[in-house]
Amino acid sequence: MAAVSLDHVLALAAVLFAVGFVGLLTRRNLIVVLACIEIMLNAAGLAFVAAGARWGQADGQVMFLFVLAMAAAEVAVGLALAIRFRQAMKSLDVDDADRLRG
Repeated sequence: MAAVSLDHVLALAAVLFAVGFVGLLTRRNLIVVLACIEIMLNAAGLAFVAAGARWGQADGQVMFLFVLAMAAAEVAVGLALAIRFRQAMKSLDVDDADRLRG
């Protein structure tokens, strides 16, 4: 079985990051925005792992563990904020956040 080249993996990571970024800019639902941020973080983690595997270093996997921990914290805080936002605004539309100013 042939190994996948670093260029292909980095291209996939770039496409995943771009998809997440476009979703972040175009979607209005708070849960979808959080999912797009997760896609972007996973793309960064994929790039770290691919670069680490290419040069035979464990640094890529270590950085991926840090990205994974950061993503878990982001999900926990983001979903808690989404629940409170839903209770306050009766909606998950991020455009309704302007009404929070009082």
